[in-house]
Amino acid sequence: MLFSSYEFLFAFLPLTFVGYFLIARLGREPAVAWLVICSLFFYGWWNPTYLLLIAVSMLVNFRLGQILSKRADPDGFSGRLWLSAGVVFNLSLIAYFKYTDFAIESVNNLAGTHIPLKEIILPLAISFFTFQQIAYLVDARRGLAREYSFMHYALFVTFFPQLIAGPIVHHRDMLPQFMRDDAMKPHVSNISIGLTIFAIGLFKKTVLADGVAQFATPTFDAAARGETLSLFTAWGGALAYTLQLYFDFSGYSDMAIGGARIFGIKLPLNFHSPYRATSIIEFWRRWHMTLSQFLREYLYIALGGNRGTSLKRYRNLLLTMLLGGLWHGAGWTFVVWGGLHGVYLTANHLWRRFFPGVDGFNNKPLVRLVAWLVTFIAVVIGWVFFRAVDFDTAVSVLAGMAGVHGVALPNGIAMRLGDLWLPLQAIGIETYLGGGTDFVQTWLWIAMLLPVALLCPNTQQIMRTAEPALNMHQCQPSDELPMPSALSRLRWEPSARWALLIGFLATVAIFAMTRVSEFLYFQF
Repeated sequence: MLFSSYEFLFAFLPLTFVGYFLIARLGREPAVAWLVICSLFFYGWWNPTYLLLIAVSMLVNFRLGQILSKRADPDGFSGRLWLSAGVVFNLSLIAYFKYTDFAIESVNNLAGTHIPLKEIILPLAISFFTFQQIAYLVDARRGLAREYSFMHYALFVTFFPQLIAGPIVHHRDMLPQFMRDDAMKPHVSNISIGLTIFAIGLFKKTVLADGVAQFATPTFDAAARGETLSLFTAWGGALAYTLQLYFDFSGYSDMAIGGARIFGIKLPLNFHSPYRATSIIEFWRRWHMTLSQFLREYLYIALGGNRGTSLKRYRNLLLTMLLGGLWHGAGWTFVVWGGLHGVYLTANHLWRRFFPGVDGFNNKPLVRLVAWLVTFIAVVIGWVFFRAVDFDTAVSVLAGMAGVHGVALPNGIAMRLGDLWLPLQAIGIETYLGGGTDFVQTWLWIAMLLPVALLCPNTQQIMRTAEPALNMHQCQPSDELPMPSALSRLRWEPSARWALLIGFLATVAIFAMTRVSEFLYFQF
């Protein structure tokens, strides 16, 4: 059941909301049980078979968490043993369901064998709920999380707004909110704030992300078929996907944050205008922030972090990003994407170390612009590997972006340029038949959405007076492109004017749901 579906908007969400607060009159525990039942129904909507998987996963991790928090010596051998057992159990689930066929296919390609693939269907959200529970076990060992009620633990794992694609939440952040004295009563402020954030996210998904998606997919499909791409075609497809991915996933995160806020729950922030970042380091502080925090706290630091020599630090950074890439998908393109960002981050840290005075993080506009451009191009190159179905497809798109296959415009556009076409033809720009409408629409969408991603305030900035999420991002002005002062003053308030505006956005978004597609991060 998609957030952007009629079933969710007009049946599941209102029934779950009304039922929760009606049942809450009977007590906290019946209300919690209702949310767990509804969340499991939400998860089982796609494939009821995997309800058994998530139930077993929760039972095992709940029991291990009890052992770690109550019985095991957290700093002794038993604590390490039980934590290791929990990590191995969780990673084994991901390894089997997500990477078995990938491993078999890799062996077949390398060794020339013909081991049949198992064709395992990837359970929805397995990467998210598994990482979330690993974090719980680590926190339980550290004494930061303790849970005595399985029903409460099940709510922590399955709470439907964040179940499928995050944000990845911590037990210590979410469960105490349900235990507040006023948590079982509906509040008009929470409902209005939540619906506003949800509506903005829905508009991002159904209008912006799905609108530009139709111009990203054909480019990568053409490259996969072996067709050569000219400069503008390749860049058009890469930029269209860059924008689709951002508005798709940030739209989902907004809907998750807004959906939870309706129930009075604040989820952590997951995006903060990452394409405005002027360095790769800052980009990863803004993109999929809860995953970045997880990788830093539970993988990078576990590998040794920045302790020891600089060489070990950069090794740990590279390994973290390689594993982060593999987490996103069972394919070598994801490994390359993760490794590429590991190299980017290493280069960024080395630049700061050896050139601290000229690292692009001062307030000179030209320096900031150059730093942003380098960062943005590096991110777009990485997204090509992230999107491509295989390595050859990615190389083909990148070759087109580099101009290897020349520069060409549709013949219809060349004809309309009149005398302006002659100097363009003189410098080697060619023409091709057909595709003029798609070419124009692709670049119009890019021209419309890129300024939104770069210059407009994001959802959290618009809602800043309403404390929309946990862990609001703080940065220095030099870490991002400047926002126009007029737009920076845009601020939501509970007024008729804002109600009309949000109502209009929601209406447009609902009418656009006829062409809606699954969220991109559902495949991870």
